[in-house]
Amino acid sequence: MQQKLTGSKVVTEKIIAFLDSIGISVVKTKISQDTFLPGIIINKGIIEYDPQLLKYPGDLLHEAGHIAVLAPQDRKKVAGDLRDYQTPSESDELGAILWSYAALTYLNIAPEIVFHENGYKNNSQWLIDQFENGTYIGLPYLEWKGMTDQQIFPKVHRWLAQ
Repeated sequence: MQQKLTGSKVVTEKIIAFLDSIGISVVKTKISQDTFLPGIIINKGIIEYDPQLLKYPGDLLHEAGHIAVLAPQDRKKVAGDLRDYQTPSESDELGAILWSYAALTYLNIAPEIVFHENGYKNNSQWLIDQFENGTYIGLPYLEWKGMTDQQIFPKVHRWLAQ
């Protein structure tokens, strides 16, 4: 089995290349305002990030998960903190979390890169344990969105909801 990627710069570049390949743009910029996740802001469906402020490269995948599960017409509208655009439901959040797990599996990135110790309300290790044991919390949401199904997950049919 190939060793999972953990290096910050290499992981960041791999995540950005992947997101670009599936149609979620990521742009390097200078961010001067406070943001929900350090060094990341969404602007009309584009993830903008400041390499100087980005603490956790895996947060790029999590934010991309929020964009990915939106309907195409909504992706280009979302801007700022996602909570300013819509009040995410638990299903939206679980969908984004599970989407990011599918992405890190596809990219062969260590789960701790996304589910780091300073995120997920101190439940990061619990989430990793659930997913590694095949308990895919949020799977019905991704199935409902037509992105995957129980038989193939963590593989997906499509990375973006239609």
